Amino acid sequence: MFGVRSLSTPQSHAPAESCPVLHGSPIESDEQRVPMYSPEFAADPHRVYREMRRRYGSLAPVELAPGVPATLVIGYGTAVRILNDPDHFPADPRAWQKNIPADCPILPLLEWRPMASRSAGTDFTRYRGAITASIDEVDLYALHSVVEGLATPLINSFCEDGSAELIRQYVFPLVFQAVNYLLGCPPEIGAQVAAGTAALLEGVDAEKGNQMLGEALMSLVTLKRAEPQRDITSVLLRHPARLDDVEASHHVSQVYGSGIEFQLNLITNTLLLILTDERFGDSILGGNLSSRDAIDEVLFNDPPLANLLITYPRHPILIDDVWLPAHQPVVISMAACNNDPAIRTGDLTGNRSHLAWGLGPHACPARPLAYLIAQEAIDQLLDALPEIELNLPNRTPDWRPGPFHRALTELPVTFPPTSPLNI
Repeated sequence: MFGVRSLSTPQSHAPAESCPVLHGSPIESDEQRVPMYSPEFAADPHRVYREMRRRYGSLAPVELAPGVPATLVIGYGTAVRILNDPDHFPADPRAWQKNIPADCPILPLLEWRPMASRSAGTDFTRYRGAITASIDEVDLYALHSVVEGLATPLINSFCEDGSAELIRQYVFPLVFQAVNYLLGCPPEIGAQVAAGTAALLEGVDAEKGNQMLGEALMSLVTLKRAEPQRDITSVLLRHPARLDDVEASHHVSQVYGSGIEFQLNLITNTLLLILTDERFGDSILGGNLSSRDAIDEVLFNDPPLANLLITYPRHPILIDDVWLPAHQPVVISMAACNNDPAIRTGDLTGNRSHLAWGLGPHACPARPLAYLIAQEAIDQLLDALPEIELNLPNRTPDWRPGPFHRALTELPVTFPPTSPLNI
């Protein structure tokens, strides 16, 4: 194993300066790290997780990008201890990023921003209170109707064709418009957000895209200061935390980024399960199991953000007989931990003890919204096109490379052409 192991029990968990064992560090080890950015990892991450578990136990040495070392937590019990110990494992990356090159491909995603998921201490408390209060203000009954209203015209745009690529034609536009609704973003600003985001993701004039996105978010914040309504942005701005415009724009950006990526992958991964697994396809259409059951199975097996609960120990720390270095990412693999043989027993139906929503103080506050949007989007599609079938050219799904998400590149389907739904 990388680093220096001691004879301590697996429950050892102490700051290095209080423990008489020699310090060690994965950075100084010759142990080969597992690259999590390769197409091979994306194609079959569960095989990689199993090999990591066999070779390393609960903690594995990985690279998040070339030359960016980290420790991946693949043991469920270890993950629970870390997630419930923000004093030793804070989420603030500022000490780490000081030594990261500006052109590192994952730096924009992980670098510090003034928001709860990148903060600790009093800053975390202030930001977390504001974002949680704004999400709690969302009217779930109204959101249900909004998603239904978004789904129908999208389905009508391709239902007569007999085929569709669901990510491009259905899931992404539905999720993007749903997030615009939650943030109170008008169409003209939403179009600017979409254009800037596309430029960033495609790598074409990314600097201009980033500038465009920043300007759009500030425009939304300015609009909501002048004309507040009952939406996430407005509640953020009037919260007692008194976020300034920059802080508010970063929180809005996070809702766009994590909300769209998580929701998009949750819906598409669930549809893939339904369309390929007879237990769900037949049962959902026959009424024995609900789309909620399929969603929860995906959250166990292929969570949309598979490895994106990241902490940075303040000091070298011993856990499970492994020294973790200070200020180096410790990444919780929700996907690997959820599939830890130590906790995977029996039928998963109705079991929601997975880590896909996080755990502890940084647990996702938006899970009711995510469940509602995903279930409504899936149910609307299956109700309208009950004979829908997967139409993958190579009969196997293609997954986007990357260490953090579990994301399909496409989801093509066929179905008998159907008349448009009534709007």
